[in-house]
Amino acid sequence: MSLSKIEVITQIAKMNGLKAALSKCGVGGMTVTQVLGCGVEKGSLEYAVEENEEMELLPKQLISIVVETEKVTKIVEVIKQELYTGHIGDGKIFVYKIDNAIRVRTGDEGTDALHK
Repeated sequence: MSLSKIEVITQIAKMNGLKAALSKCGVGGMTVTQVLGCGVEKGSLEYAVEENEEMELLPKQLISIVVETEKVTKIVEVIKQELYTGHIGDGKIFVYKIDNAIRVRTGDEGTDALHK
């Protein structure tokens, strides 16, 4: 069974709702890191009169999840529904292929490392 990593960059205020939604759809674990960043708008707020000339780094959260590849489509849909406002700053989702996962304590590999 193949594994994939889903990374989500979004606003800090969205964390609790996203965590609850992911728990309901069976995600067993995640890693959350507070980061600074901006997208193509260079950190401009939606109500800003003009675009920033220099990038403005805004506080965000980077959420990393490793799941079975066949669950990715469902989980990405849940994430999109939970984060969508239609406004600047809703976030980005990145999906990567994972070669293997290894639980250090037991030596379990692949999906066993995620679930046992």
